[in-house]
Amino acid sequence: MGNFDRYARLTARLDAPYAVIDLAAFRHNADDLVRRAAGTPIRIASKSVRCRALITAALERPGFHGVMSYALPEALWLARNGVDDILLGYPTTHRAALRELSEDPEAASRITLMIDSPEHLGYVRAAATGAARIQICLDVDASLRIFGQHLGVRRSPLRTPSDVAALARTVAADDAFELTGVMFYEAQIAGLPDTSPAVRWVKRRSAAELADRRGAVVDAVKQVAPLRIVNSGGTGSLEISSADPVVTEVTAGSGLYGPTLFDKYDVFQPEHAMAYALDVVRRPAPRIATLFGGGYVASGPAKKSRLPLPAAPSGLKLLGTEGAGEVQTPVQGQSADRLHIGDRVWMRYAKAGEMLERFDVLYAIEGEDVSELKTYRGEGKNFG
Repeated sequence: MGNFDRYARLTARLDAPYAVIDLAAFRHNADDLVRRAAGTPIRIASKSVRCRALITAALERPGFHGVMSYALPEALWLARNGVDDILLGYPTTHRAALRELSEDPEAASRITLMIDSPEHLGYVRAAATGAARIQICLDVDASLRIFGQHLGVRRSPLRTPSDVAALARTVAADDAFELTGVMFYEAQIAGLPDTSPAVRWVKRRSAAELADRRGAVVDAVKQVAPLRIVNSGGTGSLEISSADPVVTEVTAGSGLYGPTLFDKYDVFQPEHAMAYALDVVRRPAPRIATLFGGGYVASGPAKKSRLPLPAAPSGLKLLGTEGAGEVQTPVQGQSADRLHIGDRVWMRYAKAGEMLERFDVLYAIEGEDVSELKTYRGEGKNFG
């Protein structure tokens, strides 16, 4: 079981469920992300971390710069707690936060909003009643379209250089805004494990298509305004995105924790930095133990890849008929027969930061020491 024995020993006094972060593994993963980015600055995806102390720890390491926030109220909170450069990764319709941003020149200098349509720009214009100039980034569709299929996430309607340049001109013509960047998120590369030759082919084809189109989009927008930000990539595509000379920064977050979704990538293998502990509360049958809680199912398509994974003791798996439950999670396997009431089972989460919506505290393990780090939830913050 390796480190799980040490985690169990160091946290034996705690009552489960609780979550731990191995700081040595966290730092190893941070260094590996920097290596893979090959000199391109990494913006931290806060939704994949959701712990302000760990966001700060990553930002203090060479190779990291700025945060990609997922909600405008979160961005305002981070800005007022010392984060200088925040790119909102998604469009917002939060009227109170938009009004607050426009009335706070200091926050407005630190935060860049994301839009993908004239309609959304108009919404921001109407809600932002203050005088502060608002920075704008354009979200560009980075999916692959081939054989009549859309491969990638459904995000922006902007795709062609002419489409993006047209919206850029609309932004630049309004003195209330400053156009500062463009973003491309290639989910069909970053978010797909290398599980088959077909997936690898899609990734290669998508990378080639996007490299050509991204360069053309950036050239078209630069005819309208200078760009401070050309953002691309995710943990699963750092090498590909950073290799493009037009890209000024890449984004990563999940790779700091090393969740199960990254277990089957060809080019990298993060350490398993985060886990959570559950107690055995029942032994309903031979080879089955029932754990309290643990139904922390990741967002995305509702399938097996989004379920947590029993990690220690080895040889356990979820029951297909029950999965991970809100109050109880049965696991089965030969090692279940060696478990007793009150024993600990360690679980790994499928994604990353969203698990921390379940915990107020992360127990940070550093050698033989254990300390407490507050999560967003522990600081009383819930941004949706």
